[in-house]
Amino acid sequence: MSYATSFYLTGAEIGLSVTGLVLLLVTAWTGEKAARGITIAAVAALFGALAFNLSLFGEGASADAFAGLVRIDNFAVFAKSLIYIAAIACLIVAPNYFTPRAQYRGEYAVLMVFNAVGMGLMVSAVDLMTLYIGLELSSLSSYVLASFARRDDKSSEAGLKYFVLGGLASGIILYGVSLVYGFSGTTSYDGIRAAFSADFSTGAMFGVVFVLAGFAFKIAAVPFHMWTPDVYEGAPTPVTAFFASAPKVAAVAMLVRMATGPFGGQVEAWQQIVIFAALASIVVGALGAIGQANLKRLLAYSSINNVGFILIGLAAATPKGIEGLLVYLFIYVFMTIGSFVALLMLRDAEGKALATFDDISGLSTTSPALAWCLLALMFSLAGIPPLFGFWGKFVVFQAAVQADMIALAAIGIAASVIGAFYYIKFIKVMFFDEPKGAAPAKAPVSHWVVLGLSVLVISPLGYLVTPWLSDMAGAAAQALFFAA
Repeated sequence: MSYATSFYLTGAEIGLSVTGLVLLLVTAWTGEKAARGITIAAVAALFGALAFNLSLFGEGASADAFAGLVRIDNFAVFAKSLIYIAAIACLIVAPNYFTPRAQYRGEYAVLMVFNAVGMGLMVSAVDLMTLYIGLELSSLSSYVLASFARRDDKSSEAGLKYFVLGGLASGIILYGVSLVYGFSGTTSYDGIRAAFSADFSTGAMFGVVFVLAGFAFKIAAVPFHMWTPDVYEGAPTPVTAFFASAPKVAAVAMLVRMATGPFGGQVEAWQQIVIFAALASIVVGALGAIGQANLKRLLAYSSINNVGFILIGLAAATPKGIEGLLVYLFIYVFMTIGSFVALLMLRDAEGKALATFDDISGLSTTSPALAWCLLALMFSLAGIPPLFGFWGKFVVFQAAVQADMIALAAIGIAASVIGAFYYIKFIKVMFFDEPKGAAPAKAPVSHWVVLGLSVLVISPLGYLVTPWLSDMAGAAAQALFFAA
């Protein structure tokens, strides 16, 4: 394949890289004065990348670029589209959060753009070296974003914790990668699959376990979830919304491609690990959230809980399971962004966050529109019909049942009832408790737009896109198994 074709296939990443470099120079020359303009340019670049990326989606569309280092197929297009959508939403709401605090700088948008480039490489990588480069590009940007509010002790603490534990996870992945390379003799996904199909030794098994353990940290799956509540609480809320959406999509997609690609011939080697992580994440996420008074920490445990449901689709190890996983990811992105934007809007007149259940008591009286939006989002996260979140859970459980994993589906359904408790607590506090404080301050229009679109997608109207969504998710899942 010619370099011209390779450059075309990776046009989204190249375009974002060039945009990021140009905006970095503009930021260095202009300082804080052009921060909003830089954000607008970054959003425009991400919209362009999204449009170009979607143009590559098609029946049987799959091609390797740069001599097999990167694969552009329907799976990569689907995952990258969700990543770009989440990044756009998080960029739109950021200026109105940081500007009143005199914390907003152009570097924020630049970091988001480079993070998107890294995540794009992660989901398209079909070589261990490309995978690690994308992973580190995304991770290094994330560490800075977590501590972006430099004068805030909690933000600095969150950034430091994320950096230390993220470095540990990267080291675990790198050690696993070295073992996989050592026992397969290649860094190519296709080569690893062929080598492991011929001879899968105990050392290779250790390599697979270390790689999966590192990925489990990146998606905040139990037992590697310990960083999530502290980082989510301490990081600025727009950054938390970003961490809970785009990087999670990228990490899950990276895990899925790795499990079905190089490790796809050894399903029995990793399936039990994924089943354990799925059930443990569902139970620990649900139980851990029950005692939380801080809203961001509660949503952190909710994120862990949702990862468990996502992993059920992977545990099925079938095209239907991966299709259900991708459908769930699509719905999850909108539920998560909507929830964190709603928290972003919970501010008093002085700009102080309304961060606990006591702060949102009687919200239906003081801010009814916001309370009803939160009600829809919480019921959708709980999987209560007719909201769209129910469909996400339904398709992954259906895939598990079709793969003869009835016990896994039954335990997952039972555990999801536990999670409904803390989601319903939101409703009880907002609609049945008396107000204990002043009404939230008026929120910017940009926040209402993002929240409104998120609520619209997760409402019963979301079922109108199920034929289109199922077709796209099905084509994306088939791309993995066709490549295998």
